[in-house]
Parts: sequence; structure tokens; C-alpha cells
Amino acid sequence: MSSTFLLRTPPDFSFWRTAYSHGWYDLLPFRADREHQTLSRVLRLHDGTLADCTMRTAPGGVRIHAAATIPLSATHRKEIRAALGTCLRVDDDLSAFYRAMRRLPEYRWIARHRAGRLLRAPTMFEDAVKMICTTNCTWALTVQMVRGIVRTFGPTDGTLNAFPDPASIAAATEATLRNKCSTGYRSPAVLELADAVASGRLPIESWRTTTCSTEELFATMCTVRGIGPYAAGNLLRLAGRYEHLGLDSWVRKQWRMLHARGRAVSDARIERYYERYGAWRGLMFWLEMTRDWHDEKFRKAKGGP
Repeated sequence: MSSTFLLRTPPDFSFWRTAYSHGWYDLLPFRADREHQTLSRVLRLHDGTLADCTMRTAPGGVRIHAAATIPLSATHRKEIRAALGTCLRVDDDLSAFYRAMRRLPEYRWIARHRAGRLLRAPTMFEDAVKMICTTNCTWALTVQMVRGIVRTFGPTDGTLNAFPDPASIAAATEATLRNKCSTGYRSPAVLELADAVASGRLPIESWRTTTCSTEELFATMCTVRGIGPYAAGNLLRLAGRYEHLGLDSWVRKQWRMLHARGRAVSDARIERYYERYGAWRGLMFWLEMTRDWHDEKFRKAKGGP
């Protein structure tokens, strides 16, 4: 049974720029269809219902087509809107960011294309597990690890799986993670994170709403096994904090090609380059590093913007 309804979005929102803002679109339970410019995701609702939701841009917002084995009530639809609105960052206020970008000729394209909202999961727990799975490996292995976690532990309707809750992963063994999910040395970190969240020792969802300083939140994140400066910097962006760059080997290479003619540079030099941009520097950095491949995806997309 299915239902179609609208998620309203602000005027400066771009669905496809958000869906393709970084690699999360490629990780289950997200599924992207570039040809038809849709983004899909399986959600497990509070009453246990699994809803397979497909999103596409529409006048006034994002059109959601949700399919489930039972009729979806108004309460279900409200929950789906809230979860997908969280993923698409529809409540993020980027007006100050866009005003700042319009004052900088080399960055005006950001405001023009309404880039800047970074796709995230409905929960910080899912984002953290996925971020751990990006450390010290190829993107292909990240995709494989996340696929294994979702298909091994996630609730399913027999065809598709939602992302597992912390307790489902915490109940697993390290051997299961290694053998079925290919998580390797990350397995103890994933298990410890899941157990800490499931037991309530780590209130990870508060990372998105806490009023503590960014540096305090960064330090808290780095106390979690498997989350170092790279992972914490990227998780901060998904929590709406943009003061850290989240450097890894790929973005370092990108920066060298763009700003240093390919020559090796220190992390400190990269950090200094963006200091002048203040609280938005981590977001500007990410958008600049990904502009070329991001635009290429748009050029190849059917009827791209």
C-alpha cells in the first residue's frame, strides 16, 4: 500500500544538490537513481512499520512516495516527513552562509546553486557508524561494510532493510561483524559504540542539539573509539557545525591540486587558508573540494539543473 505527499522546503533548498552533497546517497538504506533524480530510503517507524520512501523534487518542496505493507496513517506520514526532513536538512538556516558567499566572487556559485545542505541519516548513531566505516579504506569497502551491517542486522520486509538500531548491533559478536560485514579492525569500535548508545551511556543524539561549544563537542566525539579528528570533523558538519575541516588523504590531494600545484603541504597550511572564513570554513572547504566531481554528476544527470 502506498501514499504520496509533500515535504515542504525553504526557497533556498535544492533537492538534488542535497541528495548528492556527499557519499551518503550511496550507502544503504539510501538508494539514489541519478537518471530519474530520485533518492530512496527505507525507514523503520516507531510502531515497527517499514516504509520504503522515494523522494523527488516537486513544486513547493519534495514529493514523497511511501510504500508499506499496511495503510499509512496521518501519524505515519508525519513521522516520515520529520525523518526525511532531518535527512535533507530542510530546517537548516543557511541564509547567513549564502549572504557571505555572495560577497566572495570565487564562491558565489555556492549560493547560486543553493549548495551547502549535507545529506545525513535520521539519527546521529547511523551517521557515526557510517563514518567509522569510512576510515582508512576505499569507498568501495565502505559501501560493502555498510551494506553488510544493514543486511545483517537491519529490520526487513523480506526485500529491503532499514538501518539497524543500536541494540541489534550491540548483541552481535566481533566475529559476525568481521565475517558478514567486512568491518575488520573497526569491529570493536562499532560494537562499543552500539553498546554505549543502546545502554544509554552515550547520548549520541544530543550531539545535534547540544548548546556546548564546537570544541567541547569535538572533544567529546574524539573520546569514542573509532572516532578521531577526521571522523569528528565530518560528523560535526552533519550536526551543523562547520569549524573543522575533517581532513583525509582524498581532500588533502584535492587541495594540493587546487591550491598548491600538486605539491605536498602541511595540514596546518590548509587550516590557515580557511581561517579567514570563520564559522563556515568547514562547509566552504567541503564544497570547494567536491565542486568538480559534484558538477560532473549534475551534467550527467537526466535533465540536470
